[in-house]
Amino acid sequence: HKSVAINLLLCKYWFNCAICFLSFYSIMTFKFPLSLLILFLLLNIFLCSSEVLYLPVTKDASTLQYITEVSQRTPLIPIKLLVHLGGRSLWVDCDKGFKSSTYKPGVCNSTQCTYSNPNYCGDCILKPKLQPGCNNNSCYIWGENPLIDWFDDSAEIADDVLVIGSTPGVRVTWPRFIFACFVSPNMVRLLANGVTGIAGFGRESPISIPNQLALDPRFTKKFGICLSSSTTSRGVIFIGSGPYYVYNPKKIDISNNILYTKLIANKNAFLVTQEYYIQVSSIKIAGQDIPLNKTLLSINKKDIDGGTRISTASPYTILHPSIYYAFKTAFINALPKNVALVESPMKQFGLCFSSKNIKSTNVGPAVPVIDIVLHKPSAFWRIYGTNSVVQVNKDVMCLAFVKQDEEREPSIVIGGHQLEENLLIFDLPGKKIGFSSSLKLQQTSCSQYDNTILH
Repeated sequence: HKSVAINLLLCKYWFNCAICFLSFYSIMTFKFPLSLLILFLLLNIFLCSSEVLYLPVTKDASTLQYITEVSQRTPLIPIKLLVHLGGRSLWVDCDKGFKSSTYKPGVCNSTQCTYSNPNYCGDCILKPKLQPGCNNNSCYIWGENPLIDWFDDSAEIADDVLVIGSTPGVRVTWPRFIFACFVSPNMVRLLANGVTGIAGFGRESPISIPNQLALDPRFTKKFGICLSSSTTSRGVIFIGSGPYYVYNPKKIDISNNILYTKLIANKNAFLVTQEYYIQVSSIKIAGQDIPLNKTLLSINKKDIDGGTRISTASPYTILHPSIYYAFKTAFINALPKNVALVESPMKQFGLCFSSKNIKSTNVGPAVPVIDIVLHKPSAFWRIYGTNSVVQVNKDVMCLAFVKQDEEREPSIVIGGHQLEENLLIFDLPGKKIGFSSSLKLQQTSCSQYDNTILH
């Protein structure tokens, strides 16, 4: 049974807490002095308290992908991974050069195989010889590369040593972390230089990074993403219940004053159950509602499209064509009258303008403010100039919202540029997502999470 598998995986991580609890129970039974009881109670709280793991994230200058790094295998080697919110698991390219003395494929009906919810069990058919990623009597799951919208069911379930975390948080060594091992060369297409896999943070998969780490009692199924807008200073993913600290230069908890909205399930779509959807009820530009076809804002259960998804795999927010044109028109109308529109120097942007008469503020260029209105009119996520436009050259800015060019997609995909210098908290047990506003309002940034590093 799955419950047995979970208990086996949990056993060693609960050891300290179990010993602590038994000690406390013994003291209560034998009526020790109150001072000693309090001491053991405090010890129990200390050993079993939640902690925060800090996972640094770098923005790749050439691809704008968000990259993190962990160490894996025996001997340990650093591996770079694309951060994918909707990813089912951590997966790595095993096609060539994968070497580890502690690699263990998931044998059919084994603990890790059962726990991972595999698609099927079978033998190696993709390679002439057995190797990591292609073994007989092994279990396999689906994996995906969101950059090319490619899915593959040939990912071998395996486990190996994983070291994850950085200062100032905890650093964890996990002897048998479950991951997926691919031998398909298609899976690494379009990944940034040196990136050999994906760090999946999917909401429901038992083997996504946050859900596996939550087997350790120090952590919870809660994480926060704080992406840096700089390609030279790293942002961070906080894993654990918090608090989430940055400096300005004083230490501040940016997990306070968060606006929460509920996660929306998309149960019918293929593999999309791992993605993060929210309810958007309207969009305002400069305080004015833009005219929208409101049916596009909900998930269409028949065609499995519509709704709003949050993505770290898209550099900019993507809008359904009808939403985009209404959005673009409203933005143009709200621009200062002395701002001239210009032809886009980059194909991906549909609206560009001269930056000559655009003033600067502490939250970026003084362009119309955008409000993403969530589950009620008073609940909105405000987007300032630093997240709504991009400076493409010395004299030109472009709207960092682009038109969708594919059908059967979410009507709105909120991309990385809009997430930068904001904290998003993903509370999986609570089935909700929290939004801060721009950290620039607090005179800090996502790169200021570690005061021992000079950024």
